Amino acid sequence: MSSQAYYKKKKSVLSRQQIRMSILEAIHYYRSKDPGIGGLKLHHELCSLYGSEIIGGRDAFLNLMRSEHLMLPPKKPRHTTDSNHLYKKYPNLIKGVTAQYPNHIWVCDITYIWIEGSVCYLHLVTDMYSHAVLGWVLSPSLHAEYTLQALKHAVNEAGGGNLCGTIHHSDRGVQYACDAYIGTLTAHHIRVSMTESYNPTDNAVAERMNGILKTEWIYGMSLFKDEEHAREQIAEMIAFYNNERPHMSIGMKKPMDVYYGEVPGEALWKK
Repeated sequence: MSSQAYYKKKKSVLSRQQIRMSILEAIHYYRSKDPGIGGLKLHHELCSLYGSEIIGGRDAFLNLMRSEHLMLPPKKPRHTTDSNHLYKKYPNLIKGVTAQYPNHIWVCDITYIWIEGSVCYLHLVTDMYSHAVLGWVLSPSLHAEYTLQALKHAVNEAGGGNLCGTIHHSDRGVQYACDAYIGTLTAHHIRVSMTESYNPTDNAVAERMNGILKTEWIYGMSLFKDEEHAREQIAEMIAFYNNERPHMSIGMKKPMDVYYGEVPGEALWKK
């Protein structure tokens, strides 16, 4: 082998090694923001930033992650609710319905967040069309006042006023059925829809949002030291989810981009 060929080969090997290290650095950066982001989303995001000719094909990318022990363990979903009350239980208006535009259907849920020595509750309002989180509150209790605060944040994000084209879908929990909550929905001309039974598939998008937050972020972190620490971290998580994390159900677009007008791509799995 000539000296020229030798140095050309050496330069190529160094270049490949530098690319490999750069890819791993990028993976670690995204994992620092979202500890549970999966390989497919990472591959899509890095290809969109640096080009597929640099990042390489999906299988080679996943093999690299596997060789560096960066693949995620299987997810463990969890859920809970309570509907033992005397308030009116509304019919399910979204069975078989697909959201057609932003603010067409809002899906709402409450989930547990463990902190050191206690538990707090995350109240969420998610836009079904874009999968954007429009309103959220972390609270020390399940009192309806906190659920109502999350709803008011969503109403403000949507511009307030008359939201007559919107359907609000939730489980039958007392927080969603109480007079103050229903009164706020009615004041904004939002139609009320509820699950028919405690079945996670009846509120699948809301359950999915809970799962993303817990399995991609919270389960991979140390226990929050207190409620304020949890609130700060969850604010960062939701900001990243809304504005930076590609979502497979909208063709790897970002939720807030779709909420504010970008056309969603074809779903890469069933919504």
